Amino acid sequence: MDGIFILNKAAGMTSHDVVARVRRLARQKRVGHAGTLDPAATGVLPVCLGQATRVAEYLSESGKAYRATIRFGTVTDTYDAEGGVVRTAPVAIAEEEIAAALPGFLGEQMQAPPVYSAIKRGGQPLYKLARAGKEVVVELRPIVIYALRIISWSPPDLTLDVECGKGTYIRSLAYDLGERMGPGAHLAALVRTRSGPFTLKQSITLEALEVALAGESWQDHLYAADEALLERRAAILGPENVARVRNGQLLRFDDSLRAMELPPPEDGELLRAYSTDGRFLGILRWEAEAAAWQPHKVLMGEPVADQAPPEA
Repeated sequence: MDGIFILNKAAGMTSHDVVARVRRLARQKRVGHAGTLDPAATGVLPVCLGQATRVAEYLSESGKAYRATIRFGTVTDTYDAEGGVVRTAPVAIAEEEIAAALPGFLGEQMQAPPVYSAIKRGGQPLYKLARAGKEVVVELRPIVIYALRIISWSPPDLTLDVECGKGTYIRSLAYDLGERMGPGAHLAALVRTRSGPFTLKQSITLEALEVALAGESWQDHLYAADEALLERRAAILGPENVARVRNGQLLRFDDSLRAMELPPPEDGELLRAYSTDGRFLGILRWEAEAAAWQPHKVLMGEPVADQAPPEA
């Protein structure tokens, strides 16, 4: 069972809880998720099985999307509704004021993660250090926010659609927006509506997955491992190059790229590799110094239909 299930995580479960449940239901050892969701949050959680776990890191490259409910006037120590109240203030903000402030949060920036987060320092998650009463100093992290759109403003609650890159904490965005507007704020609710290429419409609940696994219809919900990489260039390899991939040897077929008038690869560029029968072989990485493609992630999957990458 190699592929990706798109789960609609329920509130109250950790991402690790979901992985453990899928591992037990699917009777698979190699199971992992792509992108942690806080226990209180719901929505899209890709869960990779078998060889698909090797490409999990690429699932969030095309960013994520959320629908966030931000409650103004109350600040908590965790920046969400699960934490203790730090301070309160009256809320007298117009929607126009919020709309005017949002552009200041767009683009590349440095963000301070919440103290109560799973980021590790010295092998320990920050939230454990914070709960132990130890002083925690968070380091700014580079993030990018692509879009912010107001869905509704019903004081003190703002419903906001967010499109962002990986590593962005929506809890921190809620806190920072509250500080910018004055009365403070926390994240009251969060739904992840997209993770990488996968949307909420494609997701299923754990209960529905359990039924599918029991009834042998689970294949209807299993996405191929290369779904995480479809935005990247691809090549079909002949038998000799397939053997080189399996042996971890360098590949050189840039003459084929030039013949097809394709742009030259950049250092570190990743390339999807397929065999002539449509099997996803894995990922090649362009090494500029060697002027060759180095096998980066090697796996042998099932035939993939309707693939039309250039042949090399």
